[in-house]
Amino acid sequence: MSLHRHNPAELSPPTGFSHAVTATGSRLVFLAGQTSLDRDGKVTGESLPEQFETALANLLTALRHAGGSPADLARVTVYATDIADYRRHAHQLGLIWRRLAGRDYPAMAVVGVVRLWDEQALVELDGFAVVG
Repeated sequence: MSLHRHNPAELSPPTGFSHAVTATGSRLVFLAGQTSLDRDGKVTGESLPEQFETALANLLTALRHAGGSPADLARVTVYATDIADYRRHAHQLGLIWRRLAGRDYPAMAVVGVVRLWDEQALVELDGFAVVG
């Protein structure tokens, strides 16, 4: 399995994501949206960074149980209920990402949404990985 990240010089330099990712491997893992739910199904964390950390950890737990690792992530979509708040915390969220998932960034998008399934949730992450 291999992922190759493409960041053309003609595009704005990416910060915390890759512009494109090509993947070869034997298995695709589709990851359901994860919020900051604990194992009892309760939203944890009051702030966006707290919820982002738990949601990312939940996504990575699902990935590990499917036989993958953070470096296998090809695509992640972040759904945020407050884009301005997300931008204010972007540096802190980047530090959380690097601590939990490393510096092999997948192709990513951040999408503003009115609300998520659980009303207290501020952020949700989903994606897919290519596992060898």
